[in-house]
Amino acid sequence: MAAGAAALASACSPFAAINLLVPKSGYAVHRALAFGSDPRQKLDIYVPAGAKGPMPVLLFLYGGGWQAGRRTDYRAFGQAFTSAGMVVAVADYRLYPQVKFPGFVEDAAGALAFLHDHVAHYGGDPNRIFVSGHSAGAYNAVMLASEPKFIEARGGRLGWIRGVIGMSGPYDFLPMSDPVYVDMFHGTNNLESMPTNHVDGVRQPMLLATGTADTTVDQGNTDRMADKLRSFGSEVKVIKYKGIGHVGLILSLVPGFRKMTSLRQDMIDFIRSH
Repeated sequence: MAAGAAALASACSPFAAINLLVPKSGYAVHRALAFGSDPRQKLDIYVPAGAKGPMPVLLFLYGGGWQAGRRTDYRAFGQAFTSAGMVVAVADYRLYPQVKFPGFVEDAAGALAFLHDHVAHYGGDPNRIFVSGHSAGAYNAVMLASEPKFIEARGGRLGWIRGVIGMSGPYDFLPMSDPVYVDMFHGTNNLESMPTNHVDGVRQPMLLATGTADTTVDQGNTDRMADKLRSFGSEVKVIKYKGIGHVGLILSLVPGFRKMTSLRQDMIDFIRSH
C-alpha cells in the first residue's frame, strides 16, 4: 500500500495505480454504455450483486483538470458504494482541448439524462439520482446543479437530481492566469464559467467536502460556494477533513485507506438522509 500511495501522488488519476486493491466480487459492471456519439461519452454502471428493488443511484465525475481521466480507473468508487446498496455510474466526458467550457458540463448533463432514462433497467431508482465529483469533476457536478439550462437542454429538469456531493471542487477561482485555463474558460475573468455565479435561487441539497491541507484547490472555493447556496436558502453541509490533501480525500474511499477520513460514511449518510 505504501508503494501504491507513492504512485498515486504523481498520477493524473489517483485510482489508476491501485485497482488491484479493489475487490472484484459483490457487484457486476456494465461497461461502455454510450450516452452520446463521441468515444468519450460513455459510462460504466456498477450494480450490487443480488440487490433487489429500486436503489439510490450515484453518478461520479472524476477529476484531472478537465484534461485527463478514465472511467476505468475508478473501480474503487464503484465498489465503495455498491457495497452500501447503491447503483453507481462512473462517466467519462470530453476533455480539453477537444472541448472548452461548457462542453464537459454538457456531457455531465448527457450522463444524467442517460441514467434518468435507463437506470431502472439496472435496478436503480431514476427518482433518486445523486451527482458527485472530485476536483474538476466536482466542478462539473456542482455546475450541473447550479445552472438548470444544461439539464433542460437534454429535456430534463433540476429535479432529476436528488442531491450533489462535491469533493475538493473549484467553484469560484477567478481571475485565471494559466494560459491553458484562460483558453479553456474563454478569458481570464469569465463570470459565466463559475458555478457560484449561476445560483439565483434554491438549489438541490449539497454536501461539499474538502481537506484542510489541500494545496491544489483552495478550500475557500468550498466556503464561497456554500455561502452562495445558503444565501438563497439552499441546504448545504460542509465537511473539512483535518490534515487531508487533494489526492488524500478521494484516496480515502479506496479499500485499505478508508480510515484516513469518514468521507465514505458521510456520503452514505447524506444520500440516505435524502
